[in-house]
Amino acid sequence: MSSHPNLFQRGLLYIFMQKSVTAIITPILHRVDGFFWKISGGRLFFSSWLVGIPAFRITSIGAKSKQPRTLVLYGFSEGEQIALIASNFGQAHNPSWYYNLKANPKCQVEWKGVSREYVAREAVGEERERFWRLAVSYYKGYDLYKIRAAHRHIPVLILEPTK
Repeated sequence: MSSHPNLFQRGLLYIFMQKSVTAIITPILHRVDGFFWKISGGRLFFSSWLVGIPAFRITSIGAKSKQPRTLVLYGFSEGEQIALIASNFGQAHNPSWYYNLKANPKCQVEWKGVSREYVAREAVGEERERFWRLAVSYYKGYDLYKIRAAHRHIPVLILEPTK
């Protein structure tokens, strides 16, 4: 796992966790990330560099559409496992990628120019708490999202490489 965000990056993360800022910046960062991913040969996501949190390009199959869906998600790795926090910025519902991975657990993960197949499963109990604490150690906003989404349990999905 890479080092935690530095002081400047933590300041940006504090700004980005504000509800009004999140609504504005999220759609913009996805486009910028796509551009940087292309020009860097799949090695760099602008948002990851900007805020110091690892980002992964994940392709899964849509739960309803059955079509490939690709997006950039922040994740936290421990060994070969990658944890994804389905916070959806504290919104009322889980993000669509969560339902996609629950319905179709096989996915393709691209990170630092390497593409590999993974299988997703939901973490429970102590494993979930361990990965939640790891995520919060990088980004305190997850605790804020937990308060915003108090009506639901925020899932943590674990991606494991296929053998």
